[in-house]
Amino acid sequence: MSGNTRVVLKKDKTVPLPHGSELMMLPQRKPIVYNIVKDTFETMEQNPFNLKEKLFPVAVFNSPGYVNRHFCAYDDAGIKDFLPLFAYGAVGFGKNNFRSAALLVDTEPRQDLRQMPHEGIVSGVNQMQQKYPDNRLIRHLETCALHYGCPAGKNFFLKRYEAPLPTSMVCNANCLGCISLQTDNNLCACQDRIRFTPTPEEIAQISLEHISNVKNAVVSFGQGCEGEPLTAFKVIEPAIRRIRDRTDQGTINLNTNASLPHQVDVLCRAGLDAMRVSLNSVRETFYQAYFRPRSYQFSDVLNSIQAAKNQGKFVSINYLNCPGFTDSHKEVAALKHFIETFKINMIQWRNLNFDPQKYCAIMSKVEDSGSPIGMGAVIRQLSDDFPELIHGYFNPYLG
Repeated sequence: MSGNTRVVLKKDKTVPLPHGSELMMLPQRKPIVYNIVKDTFETMEQNPFNLKEKLFPVAVFNSPGYVNRHFCAYDDAGIKDFLPLFAYGAVGFGKNNFRSAALLVDTEPRQDLRQMPHEGIVSGVNQMQQKYPDNRLIRHLETCALHYGCPAGKNFFLKRYEAPLPTSMVCNANCLGCISLQTDNNLCACQDRIRFTPTPEEIAQISLEHISNVKNAVVSFGQGCEGEPLTAFKVIEPAIRRIRDRTDQGTINLNTNASLPHQVDVLCRAGLDAMRVSLNSVRETFYQAYFRPRSYQFSDVLNSIQAAKNQGKFVSINYLNCPGFTDSHKEVAALKHFIETFKINMIQWRNLNFDPQKYCAIMSKVEDSGSPIGMGAVIRQLSDDFPELIHGYFNPYLG
């Protein structure tokens, strides 16, 4: 499905199930199937070969770097509960294996679990405990890596790619799909939010350790285990200055909702290299319906982007994708205008971790955005119209 549009899944629109992807059965929902004989879609509750056996829809949670073309087709009529916070990609079975309705947008193995040996992570944790026994932020990352299996936390202890710098205990938005705090719709947060504010020295220690030991290193504020990093501006700004007083190497990145333009401007002047702005839509009413900002306006987000661009910074959008809405005619037209206006450097295509049918229903209450043109068509059009625009998944090193 893409929104309310039902699609017959065919091999040429699928890829072999990416390594590290996970199959998920959708509880309580009923699968929507295509009856080849009758040439129609049907909701099927029982196995036609064994009517005592119930059937359930199956979706795929794809590995990082893959964008969903469609989501799993299911009937949730009469069900008020929301699905857990995952992305529910469409999946089928071919002659020999499962196939996912997905597009590969980033080939970098930054979060390939095959390159994250557990013994290496434990060794890295032990080294950091000995070297920085009093750094609370490193202790927090130990929990992220060993308890939650966070790929970013693992990469820090493996001395590779990008190191996370969670800082903020609070947030100035109330996002529908927040993975660190949930109070509505029977949803559970996926992980605990950080419970302290690290000092500038603790942040700088991690950053300098990573930058000095990793080629093409990236360090990033704004992680899944925290609120909005701009609310921790008072420790982030001096931390960036400490890092830049010691080295001009590495890329310092901020993953943010971009809600505080003045703070963004000051951080850029302090030495911030890149900013990634999370958006589910570039249209204000749809943005507000998902992010539900508490103390800022959509105009603040745009002003923050402009502030970073005015200082020549690299700006990505963390574009939360849901087929049927993201690839709708009106959203695509608005996205093209947005990219042209702000000269966006990169789109990081992220599958929205939220019940897709519930999400599309919420968005349709705001306005009908038109029929979907297909996620592949969107990316092709953007590539043609903006040849300098980077399509990917991970925060890039800006060497």
